Amino acid sequence: MTNGLAAILRDAAKSPLLRMRVSDAEREFSVPAAMPSSPTQVAVIGAGPAGLMAAEVLAQGGAGVTVYDAMPSAGRKFLMAGRGGLNLTHSEPLPEFLRRYGKAMPQLAAAIAAFTPDALREWSEALGQPTFVGSSGRVFPEAFKASPLLRAWLRRLDSIGVQFAMRHRWTGWDERGRLLFQTPGQRVVDSSATVLALGGASWPRLGSDGGWVETIAAKGVTIAPLQSANCGFTVAWSDIFRDRFEGQPLKGVALSFGSQSVRGEIVITRSGIEGGAIYALSAYLRDAIVGSGQATLRIALRPDLDMTDLVTRLSVPRGKQSLSNFLRKAAHLSPAAIGLLQEAAMASGASLSSLSSENLAGLINAVPIKLNGTAPIARAISTAGGISFDGLDADFMIRSLPGVFAAGEMLDWEAPTGGYLLQASFATGAAAGRGALKWLTRT
Repeated sequence: MTNGLAAILRDAAKSPLLRMRVSDAEREFSVPAAMPSSPTQVAVIGAGPAGLMAAEVLAQGGAGVTVYDAMPSAGRKFLMAGRGGLNLTHSEPLPEFLRRYGKAMPQLAAAIAAFTPDALREWSEALGQPTFVGSSGRVFPEAFKASPLLRAWLRRLDSIGVQFAMRHRWTGWDERGRLLFQTPGQRVVDSSATVLALGGASWPRLGSDGGWVETIAAKGVTIAPLQSANCGFTVAWSDIFRDRFEGQPLKGVALSFGSQSVRGEIVITRSGIEGGAIYALSAYLRDAIVGSGQATLRIALRPDLDMTDLVTRLSVPRGKQSLSNFLRKAAHLSPAAIGLLQEAAMASGASLSSLSSENLAGLINAVPIKLNGTAPIARAISTAGGISFDGLDADFMIRSLPGVFAAGEMLDWEAPTGGYLLQASFATGAAAGRGALKWLTRT
């Protein structure tokens, strides 16, 4: 652990404003002793994980809270995230966990140290949703789905007085600094503090459409352009390959780009490739494409075989077998993998059947795939870019907008899949809620 990271973790552990603890039945959030006893109206805009967590912290701290959202119901993207199994967080040690956030680690470390993966698991269990650690270290609710957890969470929020105003699309502020909502018709809301948790721009049909960017930027807030993260990429497949192998997986492959490599599974799409392994490299690939218009990814189809073993297998006389049958039997390649080899050979102007055993073995474990674009942000799992951390104070308040806090995916950070996205959304939501409580004690 670096000295800087160790200091952040020590400071987070000591701070009464950041510390969270679990009681027998409910999670309690430590709040300033000077918190006024009468409720204070706070507007939380966005009913995703970050916004709901901010609302819980605020209500537990004695504030009157209303959550506003443009959608008819809360947590729509959260439910989508849990469709194939809700990956809440990850079980790896905290220092390694924090490094997954790359350049945003220094800005996120204190919030995550205050609401750690273990604290998130305890919080879930207090809602009647115990968790388990999967074979990959990822953490899931035992129910596996998001809906039981969300229902229990909404019941808790209702029990502590959180109000909800759905079908309220935030459009900015009026000349007196009051919040404006389209609902239909216009509604004006005067709040003592505001927490913005409006998400990024991925899956806009679920509510996070990035429509807030112009409104916030008009207030002089620096915003990094929103980009696709954990996304697929486009490839100029041949018509034959596209029509035959669209939707086919390539399992147990290793992907490499520059000094980065990862093993996993990818899926061939009509326009390119996607899947968990490609998502892990998406930030590096996206930035390369932005810089030069393309990126060459290399795929090892049999990463478990060394070069010598692979050459030996391919040196066996083929006899009357077709090349496809020979590769299927000798190298245990799937039809889609063989098709990918054919694509690469065709792109290089060579015939696959003309390659020597050594060259064929080299190609099998380093198939070059030229990526020429990123998938649209609307189809990305998450979003990179957002409100710059330089424009926030340590309590997640926007410096140029006193009393306005921001959390979740609308901030400028990104992380791989594996539980890191939700963990940071929960943690920054809690941090913004604590910051808003602190603000209320001063004002």
